[in-house]
Amino acid sequence: MDKKTIVLTGGGTAGHVSLNEAIIPSLQEEGYSIHYIGSHDGIEKELITKNFPDLPYHSISSGKLRRYFSLKNFTDPFKVLAGIGQAFAILKKVKPSIVFSKGGFVSVPVVIAAKLSNIPVVIHESDVTPGLANKLAQPFASHIFTVFRETLKYLPKEKSTCTGSVVREQLFKGNKMRGFKLCQFENRKPVLLVMGGSLGSVVLNDAIRSNLPELLKDFNVIHLCGKGNVDSSLLELKGYKQFEYVTMELPDLISAADFVVSRAGSNSIFEFLALKKPMLLIPLSSSKSRGDQILNARLFKNQGFAEVLEEEQLTKETFLKSLQTLIRNKDSILDAMSKAERPKTPKEMIKLILQYEK
Repeated sequence: MDKKTIVLTGGGTAGHVSLNEAIIPSLQEEGYSIHYIGSHDGIEKELITKNFPDLPYHSISSGKLRRYFSLKNFTDPFKVLAGIGQAFAILKKVKPSIVFSKGGFVSVPVVIAAKLSNIPVVIHESDVTPGLANKLAQPFASHIFTVFRETLKYLPKEKSTCTGSVVREQLFKGNKMRGFKLCQFENRKPVLLVMGGSLGSVVLNDAIRSNLPELLKDFNVIHLCGKGNVDSSLLELKGYKQFEYVTMELPDLISAADFVVSRAGSNSIFEFLALKKPMLLIPLSSSKSRGDQILNARLFKNQGFAEVLEEEQLTKETFLKSLQTLIRNKDSILDAMSKAERPKTPKEMIKLILQYEK
């Protein structure tokens, strides 16, 4: 019998790729032939080709719809049309039984081409409110899965289900001592892990670096600062380890962490919840985004999983004060986390996805 084929798509940020990365090994175990459709130069290409070098990766043209005036808003629709044609040709060639989309603008042409090809499409939405790409893709989907129950009110009732979060199994295999060794920490001070997202965060980077003398009195600091954001003047500073971006090392670094400071992307915060890491969330401000991270952070705060500091209130002093509050509330946060709903495994998620294949 021929192998069944599935096409995965999604990109633009690591958050639009991480679930795809998580389910690939389980799909391979099930005997599926897997193809990935992404952009020519997005982070999805780097992550998929690096972590799964044998998996066919197909690049297509993709535009971006902006919520502000830009001349590119007039040219990008033509890129989307070109992307639909390219995706249609790829789907015709590989003949998948289903397409799974994690969102991001590159996914829109793929979802439309799949609908035109009569191939079922399943979409996954991680944030409280659907992103613009997933809003555009919704009418072409067979089914939409969400992480938050609150998201269902924004979606067609007849084809939407809340599954809760999905966490990569390898994250549970981290080793604290390997994490310490990676960072060359020489003492057993508590570890503060700082994550600004796959593209880094200037705001978080500045908040951490301006407070380093204070922080290093009480913590070892692991700082995932984003591509091109390493400060070479701090490379020899004991107790402070910078990484641009990590993949295979992440489980060990999270395992080493006692507390986390992070943006509030859905995938990351659910991973910290599953691994029971008390977190201070500094969501991307509404002036720089559609406000999805603010909603994510507030829901986590209301459920007792995190402390939140809005970016507009972030100063050197408020950062240290919020961190002290996090440390003070550690026990109650851990207690709330222990009662949280168990995340889905990738195997459980692919069972849900594959029920829609033709």
